Amino acid sequence: MTVSYKPVIWNRTKMIYDCVLLAGIVIYILIFLKAGPLLSPALRDVDLPTQRMRAFGTLALLMLTIVLAIGPLARIDTRFIPLLYNRRHFGVMTAIVAATHAYYVLGWYFSYSPTHELTALFTSNTSFNSIAGFPFELFGVFALVILAVLAATSHDFWLSFLTPPLWKAIHMSVYFAYAAIIMHVALGALLDRRDLALGLLLVGGLALLSTLHLIAGWREVAADAAASATATEEPWIVVGDLSEIAEGRAIIGASPGGERIAVFRSKGGLSAVSNVCSHQNGPIGEGKVVLGFITCPWHGYQYRLDDGCSPPPFRDRIRKYRVQLRGSNVLVDPEPLPLGAKLEPFAIPAELLVASASVSKQGGA
Repeated sequence: MTVSYKPVIWNRTKMIYDCVLLAGIVIYILIFLKAGPLLSPALRDVDLPTQRMRAFGTLALLMLTIVLAIGPLARIDTRFIPLLYNRRHFGVMTAIVAATHAYYVLGWYFSYSPTHELTALFTSNTSFNSIAGFPFELFGVFALVILAVLAATSHDFWLSFLTPPLWKAIHMSVYFAYAAIIMHVALGALLDRRDLALGLLLVGGLALLSTLHLIAGWREVAADAAASATATEEPWIVVGDLSEIAEGRAIIGASPGGERIAVFRSKGGLSAVSNVCSHQNGPIGEGKVVLGFITCPWHGYQYRLDDGCSPPPFRDRIRKYRVQLRGSNVLVDPEPLPLGAKLEPFAIPAELLVASASVSKQGGA
């Protein structure tokens, strides 16, 4: 996030991302409407308006599943991190597709109702005491409202206005939207008809997301446990060995209170900062030093090595920590410095620089 980098405006990467996304949406809808009736009896026996509703409905479910899978995939394999850069665009598109599905449903099922479409939607089915006849539409409306709120607040203005912790908490409600969609489909489409493809999408997607989140969570717990195992009796904590830190990269440790700390190595010095980016709580330690700035892997936000502040005119800050070496062990004081406090990188002794470089080369070979 240098002065020349503007994270909010359109750029070539965002345009390519969105073009691919739009192309995927169009291709899916066309294949669903053209090839779907030839392959599925469930589609062959219904009219075009119903096929259109199901096309956008299944696409919304598929897109939301992909959105929720990107996070744990990026935690498991860093090659998926680029998909995180514009995931909010993916979420906005998902909300639009879901709204299109709702629009077609209202226009087809309630257009001839003597009452207003929305009124008819909420009053035409009140069988709350029956599973088979439960008003599953309410789950769909609930999910759509959440997706609409998340899409409306996706811009960085709301991130800054609401503050990152509150914005993040609000956007975690996407999991409630996913749960509501699961209930919407299970109590609606799957009870109403036998559709193997939709069942596989629903159950398979849920199983995939559960597995990915469990794997990613297990890795996080294992990393924290490993960090706790190296803790010393004194206040300072051991985060790893100097040879484990590649030039321009970091290793991550955990304080007794659970706060994660990233220690970066750059040009013969070590700098310890909070592992949480002030922009969207991204994992700073998985980023790298670019042009002398610690750079978050999620959206490119950057911070100076000496004080944890973003370069002017930006005003974002992350906390700094004291760091030292005991032999080749990297130790960090878990007590953070005040925001903006300046602390020059800890200079690595010359003999350790040579030794760690030799170990790194042997490990790479």
